[in-house]
Amino acid sequence: MSTNMIDTLLRHRSIRRFTAEPVGEALLEEIVECGLRASNTGNMQLYSVVATREEPLRSRLLEQHFGQCATAPLLLTVCTDVHRYHRYCQVNGCDEPYGNLLWWASALVDASLFAQNLCLAAEVRGLGFCHLGTVLYNTAEIASLLGCPEGVVPVIALAMGYPAEEGRKSERIGPEGVLHRERYHDYSDEDIRRIHAVRDQDPFNEEMVRQNGTRNYCEIFTTKRYPRETNEAVSRKLAAFLRESGMRGEE
Repeated sequence: MSTNMIDTLLRHRSIRRFTAEPVGEALLEEIVECGLRASNTGNMQLYSVVATREEPLRSRLLEQHFGQCATAPLLLTVCTDVHRYHRYCQVNGCDEPYGNLLWWASALVDASLFAQNLCLAAEVRGLGFCHLGTVLYNTAEIASLLGCPEGVVPVIALAMGYPAEEGRKSERIGPEGVLHRERYHDYSDEDIRRIHAVRDQDPFNEEMVRQNGTRNYCEIFTTKRYPRETNEAVSRKLAAFLRESGMRGEE
């Protein structure tokens, strides 16, 4: 990896405000081509990406993301896609064995690697983006808007365009928090406090604690952003859609 590529990774910032300049078709195809070079399971490439730019669909999609990044001229929805491979199997007179949890999980890994390659290429070309985690909250609605057939599940959403802001460089826990050598080393309470100090002591996060009236930054997540009842409700909804889309376990 070149030094320039490493610099691009280390200075990454999420962009939430964009100029009106459109992302050209040639550039879109170039960054998608970079995504396609990512490693994947068995070289089956069990993913697709839907590029949305036109109104009113763009605005209707943004509604499903709770209005985030309203100025983004391009929305990319990366989907796990066993539908295309099943069609390949049908055309060749073969069994269609990939409508199950194993292959949805495999496709999810492949889609994630594809999306990360695509995002890195976009940043190298001067684009900015914001990952919209809300795609998993309204998966069925987004799939319906995009016309996804059975076997195609939206999993990653990216608001993309030319930046109209520098963006804030978010804090990250360091390598000592995630790197385990030879075997998994469990954490002591002191380890946890030390590893997450970069997050707990960040001035922006401290202000968030003050504004939310919580005891600490962690409590913002557990009671405000991602509380248990919301997690469980969304999980039930997502599991139901996965079954409807043919991604079944032992059934």
